[in-house]
Amino acid sequence: AAFAKAKPLLEAMGKTIVHAGGAGNGQAAKICNNMVLGVSMIAVSEAFVLAEKLGLDAQKLFDISSKSSGQCWTMTTYCPVPGPVPTSPANRDYQAGFTAAMMLKDLKLSQEAARSAGAHTPLGAQAGTIYQHFVDSGEQGRDFSGIIRFLRSGKS
Repeated sequence: AAFAKAKPLLEAMGKTIVHAGGAGNGQAAKICNNMVLGVSMIAVSEAFVLAEKLGLDAQKLFDISSKSSGQCWTMTTYCPVPGPVPTSPANRDYQAGFTAAMMLKDLKLSQEAARSAGAHTPLGAQAGTIYQHFVDSGEQGRDFSGIIRFLRSGKS
């Protein structure tokens, strides 16, 4: 009943509305989804850093990965290198849409939930550690996709 009542308001705010279930399930979905996002941003960023070191042009990697098994939302919508996705923060010096501090907060929430539920999430935990170092380096207000610059530096 509450969902049906709220649905018109929710539809005004977004395209896809999913009823996640009982109380707390929406929050669970949010932190699980953002854990995927944090891990995938690190993975995509690492791939671009490796490609650079191997002499592979970033646009070429994008052209291949965005159409093959490396395809994911992080790659095709929020690409961490300037150029391939014109709307990505990488084209605006990583001015924040979703800050590194917010990503870290959600990764910490995911790890608290994992501990509480007895779930083993080693990649989520490692992503949290990497984002903690990124935030500690003074980049808390930068877009979370700016993690690529941190990974390039070798400080992670």
